[in-house]
Amino acid sequence: MSIQEQIKELVETNDVVLFMKGSPDFPQCGFSSRASQILQQCGARFASVDVLQNQEVREGIKQFSNWPTIPQLYIRGEFIGGSDIVMEMFETGELQKKLAAES
Repeated sequence: MSIQEQIKELVETNDVVLFMKGSPDFPQCGFSSRASQILQQCGARFASVDVLQNQEVREGIKQFSNWPTIPQLYIRGEFIGGSDIVMEMFETGELQKKLAAES
């Protein structure tokens, strides 16, 4: 299975998945930390993928989304964006609505 297929499977089999540097318990960058904290504040159950553990995933996710930075949030298969977008959506309440929406 190619790395793109593996990423696609992760995105499709998890309602909410955050590709990040580190883990929610031990984030390795401020942007990843902020994104995971926001999801936790929303009470979201989410899968996380530590891109620092696998260089193929780290590069592959950037190609998959056509987005150059990490973290990257996906909700029900839809690419949401990075840390700044997640923060903006959280502040407006849009993220909470998207997380609560029926799949």
